[in-house]
Amino acid sequence: MRKFATLLLAGTVAVSALATAAAYAQNPMVGGAAMYATKNIVENAVNSKDHTTLVAAVKAGGLVDTLQSAGPFTVFAPTNEAFSALPAGTVDTLLKPENKDKLVKILTCHVIAAKALAADVTKMVMDDGGAHKAKTAGGCELTLKTDGGKVTVTDENGNVANVTIADVEQSNGVIHVIDKVLLPKM
Repeated sequence: MRKFATLLLAGTVAVSALATAAAYAQNPMVGGAAMYATKNIVENAVNSKDHTTLVAAVKAGGLVDTLQSAGPFTVFAPTNEAFSALPAGTVDTLLKPENKDKLVKILTCHVIAAKALAADVTKMVMDDGGAHKAKTAGGCELTLKTDGGKVTVTDENGNVANVTIADVEQSNGVIHVIDKVLLPKM
């Protein structure tokens, strides 16, 4: 009987440990850096070597305090490579103080004022018959779709960005890494 009780206790501890590990699953690495669910969007983004342009743009646009606030936010975070794919000189022009309003408009078109994990997006897309329209903090309308478990985001100009890393949880929301910069109609 004692041996059975010991095995039962050991099994209970193992199951409990597995449940705890599942509840606190680690975020994916982004830009070679660990992303911590206990840190906010800005605290994590500054560590990603793939998001230095985005971080510089957020600073130039004066959006640091906003993205450090309670949220919740869903941020579609373009990589440096996505910014590099814009026409030559675009990023440098946007970072100039006289273009701050345009920069803020573009950046806030990457932010939804809600926390939407990939599973949430998939459900919304299915509920809406294959495409879900989402309003951004910048007043843009994005079209979210899923295909084979992958999420895509289409901006107002028809540009399609693929989510390359989904569900990077933050203390104030979630980041989905994307491969294109989303642009509002201007």
